Amino acid sequence: MRGLICAALLGTVWLAGPARAETTAPAGPAGENRCGWLVNLTPGDWWLVDRHATWVLSSQGNAEGPAATGLDRLPETRPPDYIEEGSGHGYGCACLNMIVDPATELVKQVLDGRALPLATCQNDRSLPPLSKW
Repeated sequence: MRGLICAALLGTVWLAGPARAETTAPAGPAGENRCGWLVNLTPGDWWLVDRHATWVLSSQGNAEGPAATGLDRLPETRPPDYIEEGSGHGYGCACLNMIVDPATELVKQVLDGRALPLATCQNDRSLPPLSKW
């Protein structure tokens, strides 16, 4: 009976989900889950912008340091949940489980990620507006 109650409670929590895109709850022993705008406006530049920071995953020319490992684990985003700004580059909404350096706002490793509907980030007032970039 206890197992059935736990399963029912977990199902309720899973269905309710977060009200906003942003969360910083630990996603595992090595990473943390951060959600927001997944931005790739130019070749080699990848950021995740949440309400706390612009987390640099990679930078063209590596001016901020080496690219994070695990970039191949970034979620694939497609229209209508991806806005193309030209030449295949643009932005979407995603949650990434990653290891970060809070002092430098650099991402050291992407552990995994999932794409979210674009409306999730568009409706999250805690995220910066798109005009910031």
